[in-house]
Amino acid sequence: MEFDDFLNCLNCGKRLDKKSEQAVSHCTECILKLDFKTHSLDHTQFDRNLQSILDFFISDVNAAFNKDPAAHTILEVLTSYPGIKAVLLYRIAHFFWILNMPFVPRYISDIARELTAIDIHPGAEIGGDFFIDHGAGVVIGETAEIGNNVTLYSGVVLGGTSLKREKRHPTLGDNVVVGSGAKILGPVIVGDNVRVGANSVVINDVPPHCVVVGVPGKIVERLDEKIQKVDLRHGDLPDPISMAVTSLDRRIKELESRILKYSEKKQEDIEFYYGEYGSGI
Repeated sequence: MEFDDFLNCLNCGKRLDKKSEQAVSHCTECILKLDFKTHSLDHTQFDRNLQSILDFFISDVNAAFNKDPAAHTILEVLTSYPGIKAVLLYRIAHFFWILNMPFVPRYISDIARELTAIDIHPGAEIGGDFFIDHGAGVVIGETAEIGNNVTLYSGVVLGGTSLKREKRHPTLGDNVVVGSGAKILGPVIVGDNVRVGANSVVINDVPPHCVVVGVPGKIVERLDEKIQKVDLRHGDLPDPISMAVTSLDRRIKELESRILKYSEKKQEDIEFYYGEYGSGI
């Protein structure tokens, strides 16, 4: 085995495992030391990120009241809504992730998953007015990017399809609603003002102002105008099979009417008159 087949720890120089695309850059000993120097922080960025947590806290809680008619009091939302708990813990974990603090962000996200059954990687980028309704089974990957005013229902997965350390999770635009059980896989881009139907599987890019349903997901409706600021109609979706059957039925009836019309015309052109001996036209 050649020497180049191995990587060395970037911190202590210790030889690591066989080189691969998934190889880590630090050894276990260095990672467990939690060697983190606060004096090297950019305190301007630190303050800005800390302020963003407070700003997102307000927008996320407001989103719960705007998108769930069952929300009555702020105490109820903060203590009884798993989606709110998961998102608030994600905001804190993401704060430490940005600071490049080892171990802590993933530990916080693991605590959130145990408490809420919602798995959000601290490396994901999530905008404001974000709401997870109920939320059990929701998974958001490391390189996922989510815009503003996005709503996810239970069982939604924003998953990756590659083992390479690259952009491998979806990007969602603004004003997107993803229905229960839907899966959006790979580095696909879902445009603004899109509704993804329940249990759909999206593996290709989706342009703005569309409705997507099916496995794999198909665009069944294009909206000429932007949808409303808060649009939760994830159950108000066209049925592509019914649409196809209706189109075929309409075509068959049209063809039948043409055939009948043609047949009637031929009968009118030539008429047979049967006399006493069966003759005559």
